[in-house]
Amino acid sequence: MGQAGQPRRAKTYDGELGTAVAQAQNGDEAAFAVAYRLVQPGLLGYLHGLVGEDAEDVASDAWLEIARDLGRFKGDGAGFRGWTAAIARHRALDHLRRQRVRPRAGGTEQDVLNLPGPHDTHDQALESLSTEQALELVRGLPRDQAEAVLLRVVVGLDGPAAARILGKRPGAVRTAAHRGLKRLARQLGVGGEADEGVTDGASRTLGKSE
Repeated sequence: MGQAGQPRRAKTYDGELGTAVAQAQNGDEAAFAVAYRLVQPGLLGYLHGLVGEDAEDVASDAWLEIARDLGRFKGDGAGFRGWTAAIARHRALDHLRRQRVRPRAGGTEQDVLNLPGPHDTHDQALESLSTEQALELVRGLPRDQAEAVLLRVVVGLDGPAAARILGKRPGAVRTAAHRGLKRLARQLGVGGEADEGVTDGASRTLGKSE
């Protein structure tokens, strides 16, 4: 699989992305290729967290729909990332229904609380993981947490945009993402008392490029 996306950098690309999308809507094929290059890494990481090794196939289906409906899109670069993520999510859910595969359930709510271990081990352990390994662990999270983590960290959407895609309130999405990242840290065998250290480290692991 390719890169899982770079959410912090993605935001700096939104101006370039918005320009490329506008040009692509006017028939510029090269501009569409630019938009694809900017969006695909995060989109593929998101899909990998939903459908695993079938991410490439689902992404291809999503891009066919994106290209077909491009003229209907209205918005800026950040909006385009949200729009493409919504299309990809629909294609992923269709795929899961066809395959009769349901995302694996995680543990209990208590599993995301009281993470043990020294805080200074968080970043080192999380940064040592490959992106694919982290995404596989995300697939084991409860569904709401997995999708919140993927949309916020991998695709790089803000709370309101992720909430619109999931049909939830921004606060609920933020909470689910935070709990998911804490559980991810626990599954890696690291943890500590500072929640921000846990979630920031897990975020960097999912958001870094290979």
